Amino acid sequence: MASFVTSYGIESEPATSSSVPVTSSSVQGPHPFRLIELSEIRKATENFDESLVIGKGGFGKVYKGNMINGESLLVVAIKRLASESRQGAAEFEAEVKMLSTLRHRNIVSLIGCCIHEQEKILVYEYMSKGSLSDHLHKRGTSLSWLRRLNICLDAGRGLSYLHNNVAVDYGVIHRDFKSENILLHESWTAKVSDFGLSKACPTNQLSDYVNASCKGTFGYMDPSFYYSGKLTRKSDVFAFGVLLLEVLCRRRAVSKNLGEQEPQGLVAWFQTKKEENLDYIVDSEIRSEIHRKCLEQFIRLAENCLHDKPEERPNMDMVVTTLELLIFSQEKANTQAGGKTIFSRLVDRLPFPSRGEKSGISSIVHMHYTHTRTYVCIPLYIY
Repeated sequence: MASFVTSYGIESEPATSSSVPVTSSSVQGPHPFRLIELSEIRKATENFDESLVIGKGGFGKVYKGNMINGESLLVVAIKRLASESRQGAAEFEAEVKMLSTLRHRNIVSLIGCCIHEQEKILVYEYMSKGSLSDHLHKRGTSLSWLRRLNICLDAGRGLSYLHNNVAVDYGVIHRDFKSENILLHESWTAKVSDFGLSKACPTNQLSDYVNASCKGTFGYMDPSFYYSGKLTRKSDVFAFGVLLLEVLCRRRAVSKNLGEQEPQGLVAWFQTKKEENLDYIVDSEIRSEIHRKCLEQFIRLAENCLHDKPEERPNMDMVVTTLELLIFSQEKANTQAGGKTIFSRLVDRLPFPSRGEKSGISSIVHMHYTHTRTYVCIPLYIY
């Protein structure tokens, strides 16, 4: 059957056909993108039954539903755009355009969409364990240090794919990377979601940025992007650095504690507390699990991601490689009684500056509800 084009310019196949074309660098997902009839959506959600709502926000509501997929029953997440949400309409279009061609094990799959009169609906694969944010800050889920590292690695691989492997001539900048947008599969595999603010960025041009309006989430937003309006892949890297601290400390990116006059950013809080007592900043649940060398290198990686000069931050390929080595180091330490791990010996040979040597790590700006300070950082770039 011939493909047809939706009102958003997305090539799609009828429900009985094969998937839309994807780039050779992408990883084909199990569910091809297709247009879905409103009647099928109503049946899946029992006519939008409120008891099936699993999430809500300014965009509208998300329902858990069951849809027929070939000969099997597929559990899905159905995102229904609120009719009164004007901003949501633009984000809906962006998300359809972006996600319909993305296929990677660490990117949430868009199964299809429904566009019927005023109804605009997205259908995703269902992520049964919800968001990383919920587990860290609402459910109080017990999360081991290795599990947290592997979640960070999965999310990092998702971002690396977006930045470098979507197509030959362009990548994707997420622009709203945060723990709320990292969803967890039943197997604890982490996947990046919510591409409503994402921007395509050419890779075959001299400039490595795109001009964009300042949108995102306070606490994760790159200060250089906030002031310049120039969005780069390194803006996502900054947000990833915030996520690393959030996972380590189990503290929100922006929070208000008893006695504080205004919300404080996690990055500023981390800088202050780190100088007082490094162990204090670590979530009490995992303090006894973390190999000391692994903790130090993890913090250095976070600091590098938060460098105030975007060009000094590592790219996501470097971040992924470092996390892989950190996991290897921690696993070795878990089975090794004393002595240095292989990773520790490797790190000792790398040309890092001394601890007393200052680098240009982030002067955190007021828009993050923080105080201006300067990091002392030891780069950890693994080639």
